[in-house]
Amino acid sequence: MKQVRFRDPAGSVRTGEWVDADGDPADTETAGTGGQIRFGGQTYDPAEVDVLPPCDPSKIVCIGLNYAYHADERDSELPDRPLLFLKPPNAVASHGGDVTLPAGKERVDYEAEMGVVIGEQCRNVDESDAMDVVEGFTCMVDVSNRDDQDREQNWVRGKAFDNAAPLGPVLATPEHVPDDARIELRLNGETRQSSSRDTLIFPVPELIAEITTYMTLEPGDVIATGTPEGVGPLSDGDEVTVEIEGVGQLTHTASRK
Repeated sequence: MKQVRFRDPAGSVRTGEWVDADGDPADTETAGTGGQIRFGGQTYDPAEVDVLPPCDPSKIVCIGLNYAYHADERDSELPDRPLLFLKPPNAVASHGGDVTLPAGKERVDYEAEMGVVIGEQCRNVDESDAMDVVEGFTCMVDVSNRDDQDREQNWVRGKAFDNAAPLGPVLATPEHVPDDARIELRLNGETRQSSSRDTLIFPVPELIAEITTYMTLEPGDVIATGTPEGVGPLSDGDEVTVEIEGVGQLTHTASRK
């Protein structure tokens, strides 16, 4: 199932299913680009409702340098354990939204990521049981202010600014997302990042076990699993599309106000 949260024409927030034009489950190409949303016996045109982030996280736990080639392009050594940092709820943005780039910064980068959405409150999860707490997967962009990230240790200015974590458009349940799911980012239609889930240094079960050793994860929390090589700067007017096999396509724009 491809679950989607949206605000209907009456202003009510609903959770429906993103399906294709025939009412069948949406494929990767449909979710986020066409099809229809089904809820309560009615269908809605995605272009005529507000598509919301697929979850409402209390926190996003992000993983740094979880692809070897990205570590190379950042001139960093491979980590011997997952590198963790946080994005707060104010960073969440939705499919189809516009991300305002921080003023006065020379370089703000895009980073395509696969988001793991947690389905239940959990702590001290064993790696062998980790997938039991996963509700599904979504697309994410880790928008990164490099000017400040490269100057500070805690990355608050670099990673936690408003709308720095577009999410969506859907939450795809785990059976839809292959173990080697393709992850791509296109900037203004040109492919800039292309990799797959099976090249993660630390796979999803290991990440869940490590994170829950230190903190409780709540329903709706997101683990951003890291970005592959090919990150680069955003400019005013850019359009970013992240596509994950089995999930769909998340698109947002960027602007300088």
